[in-house]
Amino acid sequence: MKDVIVNVLATSFPNQFATDAEKESQEYGLQVGQAIQYEWFRKDGTRCRYYSQWKDFHRLRLYARGEQSVQKYKNELAIDGDLSYLNLDWTPVPVIPKFVDIVVNGMSDRLFKVKAYAQDAMSQAKRSKYQDMIEGQMVSKDILSIIQQKTGVDPFTMNPDELPQNDEELSLYMQLNYKPAIEIAEEEAINTILEENKYLDLRKRIDYDQAVIGIGVVKHEFLPGSGVQVSYVDPANVVYSYTEDPYFTDCFYWGEIKTLPITELLKIDPTITREQMEEISKSSQSWYDYYNVAQFYENSLFYRDTATLLYFNYKTTKKIVYKKKKLDSGGFKYIEKNDEFNPPVEMMEENNFEKVEKTIDVWYEGVMVMGTNYLLKWQLSKNMVRPKSSSQHALPNYVACAPRMYKGVIESLVRRMIPFADLIQLTHLKLQQVIARTVPDGVFIDADGLNEVDLGTGNAYNPEDALRLYFQTGSVIGRSYTQGGDFNNARVPITQLTSNSGAAKTQMLIANYNHYMDMLRTVTGLNEARDASTPDPNSLVGLQKLAALNSNTATRHILEGGLYMFRALSEALTYRIADILEYSDFKDDFVTKIGKYNVSILNEIKELYIYDFGIFLEIAPDEEQKAQLEANIQMALSKGDINLEDAIDIREIRNIKLANQLLKVKRMKTQERAEKMEMQKQAMMSEQQLQSQQIAAQTAMQKIQLEAQAKMQVKQAEVAFDIERMKQEAMLKKDLMAEEFKYNMSIAQINNSGVSEREKMKEDAKAKRISQQNTEQSKLINQRKNDLPPMNFESNEDSLDGFDLAEFEPR
Repeated sequence: MKDVIVNVLATSFPNQFATDAEKESQEYGLQVGQAIQYEWFRKDGTRCRYYSQWKDFHRLRLYARGEQSVQKYKNELAIDGDLSYLNLDWTPVPVIPKFVDIVVNGMSDRLFKVKAYAQDAMSQAKRSKYQDMIEGQMVSKDILSIIQQKTGVDPFTMNPDELPQNDEELSLYMQLNYKPAIEIAEEEAINTILEENKYLDLRKRIDYDQAVIGIGVVKHEFLPGSGVQVSYVDPANVVYSYTEDPYFTDCFYWGEIKTLPITELLKIDPTITREQMEEISKSSQSWYDYYNVAQFYENSLFYRDTATLLYFNYKTTKKIVYKKKKLDSGGFKYIEKNDEFNPPVEMMEENNFEKVEKTIDVWYEGVMVMGTNYLLKWQLSKNMVRPKSSSQHALPNYVACAPRMYKGVIESLVRRMIPFADLIQLTHLKLQQVIARTVPDGVFIDADGLNEVDLGTGNAYNPEDALRLYFQTGSVIGRSYTQGGDFNNARVPITQLTSNSGAAKTQMLIANYNHYMDMLRTVTGLNEARDASTPDPNSLVGLQKLAALNSNTATRHILEGGLYMFRALSEALTYRIADILEYSDFKDDFVTKIGKYNVSILNEIKELYIYDFGIFLEIAPDEEQKAQLEANIQMALSKGDINLEDAIDIREIRNIKLANQLLKVKRMKTQERAEKMEMQKQAMMSEQQLQSQQIAAQTAMQKIQLEAQAKMQVKQAEVAFDIERMKQEAMLKKDLMAEEFKYNMSIAQINNSGVSEREKMKEDAKAKRISQQNTEQSKLINQRKNDLPPMNFESNEDSLDGFDLAEFEPR
């Protein structure tokens, strides 16, 4: 280190267009430090920007603790500065701490989980490949089902009943079920770093700062000996460039003021000499005297051997220049050059090379002793947080958020409450004053009236007896006339004195107190339902919950500020994790720490630096969102659209949007399943009806068949009977025919014999006739010859008595 003396122009920062060599010089860094010092520590009368803001933040914190100064209240009640007649309890009423605790503790109940999304080309290709596989299963589901039924081989890569039905279900399935190991490894890495740095405790302090002073700041850095460190930063000690962005994304410098023992300077710059240490000590004392810094630190040892240092980061640009030379083989060779490399065009064309350059954002870090020209450190920051993208910007080490900042002025919840908190405190003091001046009621005793009273005992009626009688019995003895017979004006010797008790003033002050409390709730949005101070017994539980949820909406900006800081910090940690795994000496130790939660992702963790991640927060739903989701679930359950297992799955999803989408999908699937079951039921009923009809038809057919069989059997019996009858008849006929044949044969024989006999007889008769004829012819011839008389040839033997031979002729 050397004592660098430069002439720094007021409010001027060094030239941004200087060369990289100039930017790395000590003079450049000292000019940056002194410009920051001038912007924040220049005096405007008796005030400067830094210490004015420090005092303002200190005042807000005292109010938030209920420890604000009571001097303003004393000045309000004092008369010409005299407080001798006031005996009051000046302790502030702790109203604001209650409201601050409600907001901060309510935010700590909101749980959220960091979600990493791999967005590099390789991860996108894997995601697209998996999605294409699912889409292929969706399209070929029917064919694959047929193959499974016919072959018995399962061709599905997942349960076919769980396959998405459309693009919307596919998108929801990918969000809920697809989680590559590299994303799990990144989330475990971020959570491990946050747990090692106890970020949950830091978060409470950050939320408290945002509620009290309106701004929260956290710092992340890579320390060679301990890795990534996340630390809380007091906003009162932070300096930054002017910005109107509540997230401070456009700040080009950040700084932090620290007061350290002078011996710590040797750790920053071991080359510092004793003489320089003594000079720094003297300069530091002058600095303290100039700004009256002792009023801000209640430490008697503050002035002894301490120095105020400015730790600052400054953003500028850096040129990366290469000489691109074309080789004879056709390839190219790149040679790194400094930013002053600028050869003429003719030279580049002649020597066959060209200049290639790009400009990137870089951060320099430095340490300067305030009030001196001593720059203890100035160098290009190592392990800068730079996204893996085409953009060349680098993120600062500080993450800050002031949700209600306008034109650089920071607004906070406590700042709104201070006017009414002061009025509440004054009302409380006035109420003490009124109560202190309240006196009890007394009595008036007329001594002349007592003298006129004779008790009849001979003793005088003195005031002591009168008071004893009055307080014990409430009675008073008096005389309407004096002993001289005149009218007694003091006939009632004791009269009740009613003093001014201050009841009206007390009621007025209590009403004012309640009015200012209502004004506090009005300006903050923290109603009675939120703090549960005066719940309305007539209000329904649902209305009280609705009022509390509306109060949550009024302070949502504080919660969103804390969530932004957590998301920005997680994003920065992703880049630092990549640096650890690629460059750090304790990479293996870090991998082991992450892998202790999941051994299966160790191989993926070692390649984290290859990937690029987007960081999202999965926030647990608030009470209002839970109530709405639960109402939807209960309605779906009551209608039978989902079952209990579906409701459990939906409640376990933190993302309310995904939960509602899953509810819709489950309802649709349940309806489809119900429709399918109804169709199956109808098909079963139809089948049953068909079976019934078939059974009825079969029964009828069987009946018909039985009837037919019976008829056939009857018919067969009849036929058999007929056959048997016919057989019998046939046999009878056969016998009859046999007999008839016999008879016919006999008859035929008889007939034949008769015919033969007849023929014989005919022949005999013929022969007899011929013989007779011949005889008769002879007789005739003899008659003619002999001329004899006629002759009678009839015979009486030709017929029998009553019997004709024709009856014996065949029929």
